Amino acid sequence: MKRQREQCRQIRLPTLVALFIIVTATASAQDAGPKASSYAPVDSKETFVTIMTRMKTAKPALKKDHADLLEERYDLSKRPAYDVTMSCGKKLQEGVRVKLPPGITWEELAHLAPAEIREKNLFPSGFFPLPFPNHPEGGMLFPKFLIDEINKQEGRDLTRFDLDYDLPDHFLPEFPPPIYLTTRSDRGDVSQGSLVTIMNYYELFNGILNPKQLEGLRMLVTPFPQQQFNQTDDRRSEKPGRGVACFDCHANGHTNAATHLVGDIRPQEFRHRIDTPTLRGVNIQRLFGSQRALKSVEDFTEFEQRGAYFDGDPVIATKKGVNILERASQVNFMAEFQEILDFPPAPKLGIDGLLDESLATSAELRGQRLFFGKAKCAGCHYPPYYTDNSMHNLKTERFFKPRMINGMMASADGPIKTFPLRGIKDSPPYLHDGRLLTLEDTVEFFNMILQTRLNEQEKKDLVAFMRAL
Repeated sequence: MKRQREQCRQIRLPTLVALFIIVTATASAQDAGPKASSYAPVDSKETFVTIMTRMKTAKPALKKDHADLLEERYDLSKRPAYDVTMSCGKKLQEGVRVKLPPGITWEELAHLAPAEIREKNLFPSGFFPLPFPNHPEGGMLFPKFLIDEINKQEGRDLTRFDLDYDLPDHFLPEFPPPIYLTTRSDRGDVSQGSLVTIMNYYELFNGILNPKQLEGLRMLVTPFPQQQFNQTDDRRSEKPGRGVACFDCHANGHTNAATHLVGDIRPQEFRHRIDTPTLRGVNIQRLFGSQRALKSVEDFTEFEQRGAYFDGDPVIATKKGVNILERASQVNFMAEFQEILDFPPAPKLGIDGLLDESLATSAELRGQRLFFGKAKCAGCHYPPYYTDNSMHNLKTERFFKPRMINGMMASADGPIKTFPLRGIKDSPPYLHDGRLLTLEDTVEFFNMILQTRLNEQEKKDLVAFMRAL
């Protein structure tokens, strides 16, 4: 009996010690605060009025902080190019708008090694990833001109009570943009200068599209519930709404530079801002989605409403009323229309995508030689559409130390899709998050990243060539 009691004590002692360790660890974890979750909260603990009041109160300070950041980074003044416009006449903004760190020139910066730029903290602030106007919040955000036109045509209000769009209109694509079709190049701009919506699509396109394409277009301009615009009490519009349409961001199958955060990165501070890409020429592209994991426009179309509309969270999507598209008809019809969206005319290009020497200026021809030579652009952007349909990691983190910028962790961009450069002058701002406001900014960015060491004249010539694409 004595031996049995001793054995019990030997067994219980390690068990009690282990139990103490577990309880202590659990208490420590609880003291450390709630663990980060991949999911958005489903059951709201605040009333809608409380949410709206709180966010409206916070809005002025958030807006000022972001405006101060933009002013620190960029020259935001209107400075249009005198000799070039977008396809329907809107003036292009010209010149380098990213501000340099004090005491250095662009030429000097381009001659420094990445490690030296990093150690001396010389990476220009406008080259860092661009935060969302309120990065911890995120969500779809539209320029005011789009909001006003949708409200005028449909009575549907895409105003957010918590945030306003941030970039000045003169740096954005023309609105409404023209629509060019591969099937009817003889018609020119088939939108007739209108923003295509559910109110006018039939009148504009009946007799030009086949029945499947027409039905696909109808779906593209039909609003469906989305994270910020729906009927629930955790929306970001004052009144319950029908939602958003694909063409609210991809206006007329192009872009209005509406912005969002990628849905496939967590935690929130690591999510990248998205500048809405154009759908022009989507038929020649083979990678889709913010991380380019989707391999067809059909996959992308279906994923957008199932996942991207709700920040990549299928749980919250169910609550807010996700629209499940039917693949065999709806998705394919929508894709059929997107597949015939064409690039804008480029009268100086031949069928091989290269300049016709009898039409091009000397600056454009010099720029073309640089594009395929010293500037290294054609390593990713080769003709006729100026894309390799691939992903490339620029490893910009070589040039700076990670830091938090207005709620966004600037650490690494990761692999970036090679977007087509055809019609590039119609699609400002540039790079995947819109951090580069002009083509001149883009040339300076890649001149440093690729260490090509172009001189001032070469940079101007390269811009002249890209404007002709």
